[in-house]
Amino acid sequence: MAMEIKKREGETPNSLIYRFNKRIQRSGLVKEVRKRQFTDRLPNKRKVRLSALYRIGKQENQDLARKVGKKSDF
Repeated sequence: MAMEIKKREGETPNSLIYRFNKRIQRSGLVKEVRKRQFTDRLPNKRKVRLSALYRIGKQENQDLARKVGKKSDF
């Protein structure tokens, strides 16, 4: 969204910046950008599959360690 703010006659630079900031805040751009900044992407199928295999393998190791009587890394 393009915003155009022109300096008024006799307006100070500080006043122009203040007016610009207020207009940006009212438009909701700052809120939208901050919301998008921390949004995580969805993991792809390969990453989900590898993560599941890792969890299964770790669980099997823990089960085996319990059967043998060793202390496992929980």
